[in-house]
Amino acid sequence: MRIAIVSWNRRRIAGTETYLSRVIPELHRLGHTLAFWHERDEPLEREPIELPDESPSWCVAELGGEAALTALREWRPDLIYAHGLTDPALEAAAIKIAPSIFFAHNYHGNCISGAKTFKSPVAVPCSRRFGWQCLLHFYPHRCGGLNPVTTWRQYRLQSNRHEVLHRYNAIVVFSEHMQKEYAKYGLNPYLAYPAPDKTQSDEFKLCEAPNLEVERSVVNHAEIERKSYWQLVFLGRMEFVKGGHVFLDALTHLNGDIDRPMRIVFAGDGPERPAWERKAEQVRRLCPRLTIDFTSWMNEREVDQLLGHSDLLVLPSLWPEPFGLAVIEAGRHGVPVAAFAVGGIPQWLTDGVNGYLAPQMPPTAAGLAEAIRKCLTDPANHSKLRRGAVQVAARFNLENHVRVLDEIFERVGAEGKLEE
Repeated sequence: MRIAIVSWNRRRIAGTETYLSRVIPELHRLGHTLAFWHERDEPLEREPIELPDESPSWCVAELGGEAALTALREWRPDLIYAHGLTDPALEAAAIKIAPSIFFAHNYHGNCISGAKTFKSPVAVPCSRRFGWQCLLHFYPHRCGGLNPVTTWRQYRLQSNRHEVLHRYNAIVVFSEHMQKEYAKYGLNPYLAYPAPDKTQSDEFKLCEAPNLEVERSVVNHAEIERKSYWQLVFLGRMEFVKGGHVFLDALTHLNGDIDRPMRIVFAGDGPERPAWERKAEQVRRLCPRLTIDFTSWMNEREVDQLLGHSDLLVLPSLWPEPFGLAVIEAGRHGVPVAAFAVGGIPQWLTDGVNGYLAPQMPPTAAGLAEAIRKCLTDPANHSKLRRGAVQVAARFNLENHVRVLDEIFERVGAEGKLEE
């Protein structure tokens, strides 16, 4: 089958691009002929998504919209596998070319800001349906910026994206949380494929999460026991809804409660980094047994190395994470997780199995500190959590995910719609 992968960027800057970099080789291995169609190719210092040698790639920023659409049309794809564009008109034009499947990595078309989070009076996930009523909540709840012109433009943009969603032949998601989110808008629940769950029939079992090879999950328990400190890690984009400031506040609640000194590593970048670095300096003065380091963005190999020497991943997201793939990524290295119970995270993180959840309504520093404390105060329990993390990660593998994707591709490509 000739499959055109459509996405906004070819550079590996976030989870969408990481997912594509892993799935593309497997689709090629199954015999599919692939092409990549994208709006941008930046920043250049980030690694590009690698494609098979014979796969064409078209960039809208380089060719212009009409020329890029013409190139895609002339390639004659059997199917378009889309992952979100910034321009809904361009997205609508692209998916007219062939039967199309949308992978919902985030709240594309379902939220003015895209974060699904009320930030005032306290930060909590938003469960409202998207619509004009969101404009009434935007300023009181500080959902985004304060410029009314920008707010209106964002609302129109997301409204147009929302309309385009209904033109797809199928929608794929990775969590029950996202399945419920898209079902709110009249999209047939059978079109949204949830993650594996015992309540799902055999016919509608989902694709399991990508690229989680168990053989890479080697845990050196002897080395861990010899360590004189605990290493805690934050991975990801440094922005308000990712909750790094709450993580830093949580550390002050732990002062003196943990049996070893703690080294905290913030790996990533983003607009909140300067504020978090200033806050980290304050925390260091209050908690002399803490070391807090900030690194730049890491590639996949560097992340693997970091997780391989870490004891806990802290996932302090305040927004409802669509999936919580970081839980599985950490599990490949036997690293348990402390996180707020938001979005799709609880589907993959179970108290006492591969980490602990903190309450989400509202998410507090004290609640997160308690989840961290449960992970680290008992070495025997921490070892159990490490084993559980590996076992949870082992449930998911790229082969199963691609196999189910392939079934969806065949059905949509042949019929132009996903049968219920």
